[in-house]
Amino acid sequence: MSESVTSGAVGMTVASAFAGMRSVAPVVFKAGCPDCRARFELAASAFRLAIGASSRTTFYSFTCPECGASVRKPAGERIVELLTGGGVSTLRLHSAL
Repeated sequence: MSESVTSGAVGMTVASAFAGMRSVAPVVFKAGCPDCRARFELAASAFRLAIGASSRTTFYSFTCPECGASVRKPAGERIVELLTGGGVSTLRLHSAL
């Protein structure tokens, strides 16, 4: 018994397969700089998330677009969930044995 490879998709083009789909807006996060007090929105690509073994070693970081300061802030469970869901690059830190 053989099955058809096309499974009903005969003559389907890429354009017709994606017809009706909407583009997705890029994810942006609101952030603030503790040094210059600027408030701004940054794309997910501007953040880095480090997940450690404890709350003290779990944080996110970014560079302030206004003053250039490196900013590092603690990340609780909810922040980790939001950042990972928004596509922020994640680094998992391992504890030394």
